[in-house]
Amino acid sequence: MNTIAVFCGSSTGYDPVYREQAALLGKTLARRQYEIVYGGSKIGLMGALADASLEEGGRVTGVIPYFLNSKEIEHPLLTKTIKVQTMHERKTKMNELSDAVIAMPGGFGTLEEFFEILTWAQLGLHKKPMGLFNINGYFDPLMEMLRSMKEKGFLKESNYKMVLISPTIDDLLNKMDKYVAVPSAKWIHNKDMT
Repeated sequence: MNTIAVFCGSSTGYDPVYREQAALLGKTLARRQYEIVYGGSKIGLMGALADASLEEGGRVTGVIPYFLNSKEIEHPLLTKTIKVQTMHERKTKMNELSDAVIAMPGGFGTLEEFFEILTWAQLGLHKKPMGLFNINGYFDPLMEMLRSMKEKGFLKESNYKMVLISPTIDDLLNKMDKYVAVPSAKWIHNKDMT
């Protein structure tokens, strides 16, 4: 892994721990010499992540659609800013530039971005590790939903295991460093869903 795409909220949430951990992730990635590609905003968890990485001498690329740029939320101090037309182009560009993906707490956009790129992995379009930084148990209900999908036969065990999750940055990065993608078997019929 050299460049990590990070999806996270444009809000900070109510608990200050989310902002603190976003900043810690930014610093940790910079110290480990990982470049960050993210949504290009100066606000919310996105801004905290970028600011902390830049303060540690990290390289941060923002990918922002023109219509969001017009709302004056673009981070002005990034290593590089790439402007695109649509949200889909933003996600595609972030995927192209990254070797791995981390999602932090966020709303609809964060989940949509993470799950589309996760679906691409399920379909065998890439083999990069996909991690959830589970601050304060934020993603526990989501993991319960994924377990339910698996138990009810809508998600294969191998695809369930593609989602790496941890409440600590070092553990999550270690899991991602060790990740080996299994060959895609999405369209192979298998009664036991393994």
